[in-house]
Amino acid sequence: MGATTATSVQYVADTRASQFTVQVFAGGLLSAFGHSPTIAIRDFSAEAQVNLDEFDHSSLKVTIKAASLGVKDDISDKDRREIERTMQQEVLESSTYPEIVYECSNISATKGGEGQYSATLNGDLTLHGVTRSEPVAVRVTLDGDSLRAFGDFAVLQTNYDLKLASVAGGVLKVKDELKCSFNILARKKE
Repeated sequence: MGATTATSVQYVADTRASQFTVQVFAGGLLSAFGHSPTIAIRDFSAEAQVNLDEFDHSSLKVTIKAASLGVKDDISDKDRREIERTMQQEVLESSTYPEIVYECSNISATKGGEGQYSATLNGDLTLHGVTRSEPVAVRVTLDGDSLRAFGDFAVLQTNYDLKLASVAGGVLKVKDELKCSFNILARKKE
């Protein structure tokens, strides 16, 4: 651990200055009239252990409170309540599976400019009691005491035994693929 510890810096997400969203897409016969909501992840934590000499030897853990997911879009209160109830009770089952966790200690990175990296996180996502490998492409900028990480990735709900929600007797359904986007600001932990 000797040399690794000396060049390693711990960063913690500033969740107030960060954004993490999930785009849900409507499908089915009435999809042209349906709503494809954007879901905000309102309660999460993230810690990264960054090896400044060997970026590939860095690690990351993100923990999301499943009950914190809520519709971000400007829609009626009735629609918001129904979408959030369905998401929490029928899809995520957040009372049974309260946390969504992404852990990564296998990173492949290439350095761009000074303090800039393009990386692939080869980590494991645990969602709805199922753990699967999920690679995530990310761009990282290190600047003084802060780290900025941004990117997006897709998740298939059926890979995690999630029920695909539907309404109106199944003529309006949620598609399997979700698009997750993040822009995270993390600060050096003192």
